[in-house]
Amino acid sequence: MTTRWLTPEEQRAWRAYIAATHLLEDAIDRQLQQDAGMPHLYYSILANLSETPERQLRMTDLAERTKITRSRLTYAVTRLEKDGLVRRENCRWDKRGSVAVLTDEGMAVLERTAPGHVETVRDSLFAHLNEEQVGQLEEICTGIARALEEDGTRPADDDVPWRRRSSPPSSSCS
Repeated sequence: MTTRWLTPEEQRAWRAYIAATHLLEDAIDRQLQQDAGMPHLYYSILANLSETPERQLRMTDLAERTKITRSRLTYAVTRLEKDGLVRRENCRWDKRGSVAVLTDEGMAVLERTAPGHVETVRDSLFAHLNEEQVGQLEEICTGIARALEEDGTRPADDDVPWRRRSSPPSSSCS
């Protein structure tokens, strides 16, 4: 098989994308560490839980939403539990699984931190784009995500990190 190297234009676009995403993630992490003492991943867990009925999600669903491995999610939720921001409960419909629940304290931290987070996202990303570019960014990112989820290049379910199981499936709630 012959390697299809990136064209000079593709190489510049790729490197610009990598630089921008790293710098954006760093800006967001710094703001969240300063305002809430937590990394972006932990904030994302709280935000995802806040957007669901009863502020709770099965751990497997939360791992998929945050696009992280189940073991990394377990570590993060354990830390958030120690801080009183999340609690884990047994799954009501399957005792083998667990559900992450956003506590009132976690919701308060999220509500207190969200304005600074939104301002950082606005200043770091959207302040540099015009209205047309915002639409283009959405279209580009949605297209890439859809293609990776739907086409033949998508890894088998067990190869996607947030769907990996360390043991055979045992629960619809894990």
